[in-house]
Amino acid sequence: MANFKDVNPLSDFNWDEFENGTSVDVSKDELTKAYDETLNKIQEHQVVEGTVIAHDKKEVIVNIGYKSDGIIPASEFRYNPDLKDGDKVEVYVENQEDKGGQLVLSHKKARLQKSWVNINAALEEDAVIQGYIKSRTKGGMIVDVFGIEAFLPGSQIDVHPIRDYDIFVGKTMEFKVVKINQEFRNVVVSHKALIEQELEAQRKEIISHLEKGQILEGVVKNITSYGVFVDLGGVDGLIHITDLSWGRINDPHEVVALDEKIQVVILDFDEEKKRIALGLKQLAAHPWDALDENIKVGDHIKGKVVVMADYGAFVEVQPGVEGLIHVSEMSWSQHLRSAQEFMKVGDEVEAVVLTLDRQERKMSLGIKQLREDPWEAIESKYPVGSKHTAKVRNFTNFGIFVELEEGVDGLIHISDLSWTKKVKHPSEFTQAGAEIDVVVLEIDKENRRLSLGHKQLESNPWDEYETIYTPGSTHVGKITEVMDKGAVITLNEGGEGFATPKHLVKADGSQAQLGEELEFVVIEFVKETKRIILSHSRTFEEVKEEHPRRQRGGNRKAAEQAQVNNIAAGTSLGDLDVLADLKKKMEEGK
Repeated sequence: MANFKDVNPLSDFNWDEFENGTSVDVSKDELTKAYDETLNKIQEHQVVEGTVIAHDKKEVIVNIGYKSDGIIPASEFRYNPDLKDGDKVEVYVENQEDKGGQLVLSHKKARLQKSWVNINAALEEDAVIQGYIKSRTKGGMIVDVFGIEAFLPGSQIDVHPIRDYDIFVGKTMEFKVVKINQEFRNVVVSHKALIEQELEAQRKEIISHLEKGQILEGVVKNITSYGVFVDLGGVDGLIHITDLSWGRINDPHEVVALDEKIQVVILDFDEEKKRIALGLKQLAAHPWDALDENIKVGDHIKGKVVVMADYGAFVEVQPGVEGLIHVSEMSWSQHLRSAQEFMKVGDEVEAVVLTLDRQERKMSLGIKQLREDPWEAIESKYPVGSKHTAKVRNFTNFGIFVELEEGVDGLIHISDLSWTKKVKHPSEFTQAGAEIDVVVLEIDKENRRLSLGHKQLESNPWDEYETIYTPGSTHVGKITEVMDKGAVITLNEGGEGFATPKHLVKADGSQAQLGEELEFVVIEFVKETKRIILSHSRTFEEVKEEHPRRQRGGNRKAAEQAQVNNIAAGTSLGDLDVLADLKKKMEEGK
């Protein structure tokens, strides 16, 4: 619409002639000139102010005082849902006249030119601005602010967690600019900041009236793995998962639901840090107070395994009342084992009450007590001298630990493994997990120990060796081990002997070697220490030296004995009486 506010009338224009059509003194050029003078002088690519003269859902018509009005898409005004006719708006002149003779304007470009100035001013002044939420994006929303696309993080939409972002798309809301990246022209806005300002006063008011033990009503705002956040009317409190129920729970969803109204008790609060600890289970009686008064130590009780650990299992005997079965109370065995070998979560078990402290609310249980202690009748089941088959558990330098049955262990000392074989380490004799026959040698009931033997299953061959390997006797043996101090000889009749290097010299002067089978003379036999000393060299030296000497010595002893016999044979009873009297007189004379 043309603006005639500043137009002056022509002083020499004859209106009568013009109306009667009798005279036309004004030329077309003069009329065009006069019309053009009534219009604003505008230039392309500049921002001017215009007036909204009409609008609908699709278009907004704006008059800037030019010969034609501009039409702008209504989408450029989405940020301002309150737009009405007569409003002043800034527009950018893109083209004074397009092919259709239409003035081309843009409100969006006009806003863009001033948007960064306005955005920075809003951040600096902490001003509240309006924006239009265009769409959803990863982690938040895209907001049109002054024609610029700003990012609204999901955490900055509201003080409450948002579960459905889509309900905000298409809405116009108030925001505060919280961050600007000038280099990348990124803008971050927040609606939550506005709400927090309003809630701050409410928080201070609520916290100032809080007291421990106070019971309040709240709404479940958020549920996490570690607890539940409750809105108390402008301030949030946390119910830790351990304060939701007297019984064990794995997920807070088992107890509460989102948006549920619940009553809570204030356990503690920090006014400076604005932290409020809440409790839900404290509003109910403690389960231990409802525990049957007749339950006592020694009673059998049933329950469900709720938690497993290496050291034991926690059994819930009733909601909120648990007892611990330590792994040592799961079996009579003394071997360290994991509790998982005996039970798992969810198992229904029967146990015996071992300790019960109602004041401390603690209970210990045992399951091995459901079976008889094998050591109670150990003397009758495993008497000394009885033979059994055991399982090898582990080795030490001094012996083998074996298990006769669960809870009954014994030790086979290394010296009781073999009568004849010299065992350096028990692992040479058998292996872990293998079965071995044993004889009970000794019982220590008080300390739960059994002394066992393996060699005792057979008679002691040294009783027989004593009659075979007499000193001076000759036997055949094989050299099975050679060392600096001598050699070990395995004898054909059984057992092992030892010969020093000088006794390993052969008749030709050479030294006997490993694997050779030769004759040996027994020099010494000691049953107590199981020692047989042998000599090969004596087998040929005996003939030329020792045998004659021994023969001569034997003859002398035989002669002496014969003389004694002769004297005894030639002496009468009378002679003996005379000698006796003579002896008596001599003693009296003295």
